[in-house]
Amino acid sequence: MTVLELLPEPEWLKKQMLVQAALNIILCEEDWLRYHSFDPNWGQNISLAKIDNGAGDHLFILFASEGTLLKGFDHESELSPYANDEEEIAPGIYEAVPSALSHLLEDDALEREDVTFCIWREKSDTAWKKGNAEVSEHVDGSGFLIGAIFQTAEDYVEFAEGYFEQQLPFEVVSKIYQGNPITDEMIRTLNPERNVEETLKELAELGF
Repeated sequence: MTVLELLPEPEWLKKQMLVQAALNIILCEEDWLRYHSFDPNWGQNISLAKIDNGAGDHLFILFASEGTLLKGFDHESELSPYANDEEEIAPGIYEAVPSALSHLLEDDALEREDVTFCIWREKSDTAWKKGNAEVSEHVDGSGFLIGAIFQTAEDYVEFAEGYFEQQLPFEVVSKIYQGNPITDEMIRTLNPERNVEETLKELAELGF
């Protein structure tokens, strides 16, 4: 399957990114060290999810009334602007992005120039679309970064074991993936050292 086929429907993708951001809040006190994050109030009617592996690679996902836009950057990709002398964006990545969505990347914080792939879906679309740079998903980093959207509790538990060096209880992670309210007990089970009151406050700000 291609990365476009692996991506879930936008609403389901948004729920998954919220779940993973919530788990990161519980597992990691320092927000700048979190692998997954989510800002429900990034802009007017715009939410922003972010994946940042701390190694120079990132994926921004913008959820807006006009649709959903993903911008990824794999720093080791040959499509990286820093891989050519001109330090220019590779042709084809942004050219086909509809104007209704391209404006979402105007904020400097989104690092528009740091890009190796772009994927989008307008509200009226029935499938995801991708910039037409003539390379495979292995070259542009999309397979690697889309793979960091863990769509099942099993996948997240496996990820956490490597990234957080923790063996998380599957039953608790599964409940969160299913949309159950996060309780004090669940927080203590997942991270006994985490301040429960602070965690619940952050989760409330997340809207989870």
